Amino acid sequence: MPLLRTAVVGAGISGLALAWALRSRGTPVTVFEASDRVGGQIRSWLDEGFILEAGPNGYLDREGAVGRLAEQLGIAEQMRPASVAADRRALFVRGKVRFLPAKPPELLGSDIVPWWAKLRLLLEPFSRRGPVGVDESLGQFGRRHLGRHVTETLLDAVQTGIFGGDLERLSVRAAFPRLHQMERSHRSLLLAAKAMRRTAPGTPTRLGSFEGGLETLPRALGTALGEAVRFGVRVRAVEHAGGEWQVGWDGGASRFQRVVLALPPRISAELLRPLDPSIASALEAIHAVPISVVHFGWRPALTPEPAGFGVLVPAREHRRVLGIIFASSAYPFRAPGGGTLLTTLVGGAHGAEWAALPDAELVTLVREELRLILGIERPPDLVRIVRWPHAIPQYEVGHQGRLDAIATALRSHPRLLLSGSALRGPGIADCVRESVALADTIAPSSSSAPAG
Repeated sequence: MPLLRTAVVGAGISGLALAWALRSRGTPVTVFEASDRVGGQIRSWLDEGFILEAGPNGYLDREGAVGRLAEQLGIAEQMRPASVAADRRALFVRGKVRFLPAKPPELLGSDIVPWWAKLRLLLEPFSRRGPVGVDESLGQFGRRHLGRHVTETLLDAVQTGIFGGDLERLSVRAAFPRLHQMERSHRSLLLAAKAMRRTAPGTPTRLGSFEGGLETLPRALGTALGEAVRFGVRVRAVEHAGGEWQVGWDGGASRFQRVVLALPPRISAELLRPLDPSIASALEAIHAVPISVVHFGWRPALTPEPAGFGVLVPAREHRRVLGIIFASSAYPFRAPGGGTLLTTLVGGAHGAEWAALPDAELVTLVREELRLILGIERPPDLVRIVRWPHAIPQYEVGHQGRLDAIATALRSHPRLLLSGSALRGPGIADCVRESVALADTIAPSSSSAPAG
């Protein structure tokens, strides 16, 4: 049996994009997936006319990684940008839904934050840089630049929409590297934003999806990889084997020259603990918060129908939901026939107990929150719940140090690599970008290998 050069363990978007990139460079690859489908948390389905998403609701393709991949796979024509209405975003603050201004300078004239918080914001150009070499929390960073109220309102809402995390635990360097770099290069965030507008003017990148849902992308990757993806194979061991790697599963094993684990960190830790406990411990320190995704559908549509992308709820409001996505407004094709689709997220760093409620209690909770936040009284015609006990990896203070420690330890295990959303970017576009970059580091050593 011919030697298979690279094993990729995990058929989420990171593993699939990496396998596709390696195959495109002529590197033989086999993907092992424990379940019977590709995509991991990216799962879309048609349900009573509504297109529902189990996990992410869109991607932000600033660097074009998703677009390039879609072109290669022949599905670019199925890409669907969010509607213009989705540019309108809101926060639930001080007991009311308040819409964010279209441009940051207009914040001073809005009612998002009180007048005294606006006065503090005017002092931002005089803020100082944080200490060099200190991995600062997002909360510390924000208070220094923006003041406490704006940090706990605006900055917390931003991180809630991405991580569902805790301001005081997330690392600004790891979770928001652009903010960290803006401070290092310009000291002031406002001065940095002004300079960026001068050097890179243009329309901001809009969120996107695919016709039929986000799962269109991993499905296309799975189809393109064909028999290279082996379903129902739960890898149980990864071991050194005479200069190669032996990947073992129930009832079988194969040897490879290279192994890439594209798995949640807790699962990679289980596999790697017998091989290197230091790597396992660093991976286990990257924990994930739980999220319960609650879809409500109405047909005919609600009157009035919520318009915009949705509303985020900062932790200081002490509500029981993280936010509500106006899915049928942002992506009208997801609710054909004049329906309304709202997706409510429950859980995160501050709401694990709410996410764990039984279905009936969770539905009651969401209905009460929709009534309070949006004034919706009408019972939904469709209710669907998706639970993720380990939904979003948290890039907490010390994250970069953990990644550095993992990278150092991996030098003792040549051609053993890690990939995935828990490392250097939680979004779909981040995962695709990082997978392609990893393939670029691998391919030169195997560019002469036959395709397969």
